[in-house]
Amino acid sequence: MQIPRLHPDTVEQVKQKADIYDVISEHVVLRKGGKGFVGLCPFHTEKTPSFSVSQSKQMYYCFGCNAGGDAIKFLMELQKQSFSEVVLDLARRYQVTVQTLEPEQRQQLQQQLSLREQLYEILAIASRFYQHALSQPQGQEALNYLLSERRLKTETIQQFGLGYAPASWETLYRYLVEQKRYPVKLLQQAGLVRQRQSNDGYYDYFRNRLIIPILDLQGRVIGFGGRSLADEQPKYLNSPETELFSKGKTLFALDKAKSAISELDCAVVVEGYFDAIALHAAGINNVVASLGTALSLEQVRQLLRYSESKQLILNFDADAAGIQASERAIGEIAALAYRGEVQLKILNLPAGKDADEYLYTSTPEEYKELLALAPLWLDWQIEQLIGDRDLKQATAFQQVAQAMVKLLQQIDNRDTRNYYVSRCAEILSLGDARLVPLRAENLLAQISPKYQSNKPIAVKAQKQSNPKDKAFPEASERSLLEQAEALLLRIYLHCPEHRQAVSSALQEQSLQFSLSHHRFLWQQIVDEKSTIHPTEEQVSLVSRIQTRCLESAVEIAQVSPLFHLDEKTQQELLNGTQVIQAATACMERVLCEKRYRLFLDLWEQTDPTNEPEKSQFYYQSLYTEQRRLQKLDLMRQFCLTDLI
Repeated sequence: MQIPRLHPDTVEQVKQKADIYDVISEHVVLRKGGKGFVGLCPFHTEKTPSFSVSQSKQMYYCFGCNAGGDAIKFLMELQKQSFSEVVLDLARRYQVTVQTLEPEQRQQLQQQLSLREQLYEILAIASRFYQHALSQPQGQEALNYLLSERRLKTETIQQFGLGYAPASWETLYRYLVEQKRYPVKLLQQAGLVRQRQSNDGYYDYFRNRLIIPILDLQGRVIGFGGRSLADEQPKYLNSPETELFSKGKTLFALDKAKSAISELDCAVVVEGYFDAIALHAAGINNVVASLGTALSLEQVRQLLRYSESKQLILNFDADAAGIQASERAIGEIAALAYRGEVQLKILNLPAGKDADEYLYTSTPEEYKELLALAPLWLDWQIEQLIGDRDLKQATAFQQVAQAMVKLLQQIDNRDTRNYYVSRCAEILSLGDARLVPLRAENLLAQISPKYQSNKPIAVKAQKQSNPKDKAFPEASERSLLEQAEALLLRIYLHCPEHRQAVSSALQEQSLQFSLSHHRFLWQQIVDEKSTIHPTEEQVSLVSRIQTRCLESAVEIAQVSPLFHLDEKTQQELLNGTQVIQAATACMERVLCEKRYRLFLDLWEQTDPTNEPEKSQFYYQSLYTEQRRLQKLDLMRQFCLTDLI
């Protein structure tokens, strides 16, 4: 559902009614500690509680991993939902009337929300109907299939809510319409029935099929997968696209796998429902299944929310069809893999087996070992290029080399590309180490026509990477700048008495925040200040700015720590006036250093004999900037290294 931007009043009412202790205590065991509550952090593994919750401030903070925020932020991080989705869920829970910024969208949103609630309800009832049918005589064949052929235990059947759709044409239709009195239009919108071509009635969408409920992240039924028990095609049939269900945006079992994916920092994608079910039954819980389509960017991003290292393993069959399925499943994520934004691995199980079949003869531990050894996607692709070809044959060698060049050209990350150039060069050298440099040079020449191996180019490249030409300061200087800017923003957020001093210092020196996430946060502050009364600013600024950041979903991870104070930062802010001076001096120094480099370049490029006035001007400007740098260094050295 496309959610329009919510009215600030709705957000504020939700924040007022959703007590942070009530929200967090549903997910974390909290005990009284000091003025608030403490517990084990749900965002990282720990044995000693470092996660604190303050009811008075309606905020949480972890002193171990620096996670922090309000009730909305907590659910966003824990459930990997958007700001609007969390606010809507809390609004329903606490009976807050939902308003949008655009009044004309309000009625449409309310109608949409009402429809979705009705669809959730009818799908839940349909799921229970299918589960009941599985235990009846008419569902005996389906139950035997699950117990005998799929070797599933009763607990697993219940855990996944597996059921059976009776073979007759109108069983579910009659139950929901005639007994439960639901409108037939609602059944259509839920994807449970279809209208006959003659327009004189309706029939069940699923008939004589084993039913697998598909759930959303909150564990609500949004659709079904149906496996044929006869020769009817297709073998697997999914619910049609509905208000709740979109095949290209949904992953089977993600609701059950998300915690394990976060814990293991790895997501495994298999091809079929029963592969995922079998792996979960074997205790391998970081597994989801695609729904027969190429993985979309939206599906992949759902998974990557739960993996810090962005590790994704595709486990499809090892036969020709499975290899094609792997290539098809990669779909849109190839670009992410080439850029290094996802650690994509491919696992092809031996003997052409799928995961379900593999577990018949092997242990879960053996499967886990194969996962650990799964090759990166690029290594897998190189192996596919080579196959069983004899590279000693000229034609095969040329074809493989050309295919390697095309593959290498797609890799954006320079370090990754250089690694695989060496890897491919070793393969093409056929065991002769003396040929590796030559093969590597040939590959590089074909990857980039501008590539040459002569030294002047290398010298020129080295000159271009001179620190003078960098847009940002050196790593150590950038680190100092980042901490200085962060201190200035913390002072503004948490010390109302110093806000005017911060604004004046920035204005007097014409300073701006250099780092993008700090510029983003400052812009939110400026925008928010224009919308609230000065008397409200001291009380609500931090809460309002955090809400703005959550709504934007941009840079939030980098600025989130600035909304919270630990003992160290509280001590730093006691010296507010001096910190402002030191921090602004550090920021100004970056600008001054850039001007110094510019004038130095211009002075070096000017001939003093032909252009004496210009040369003297650049030299004088260079000298002025140098003196200013010295003065700023003295200013920023006021206990700055102790403060930050």
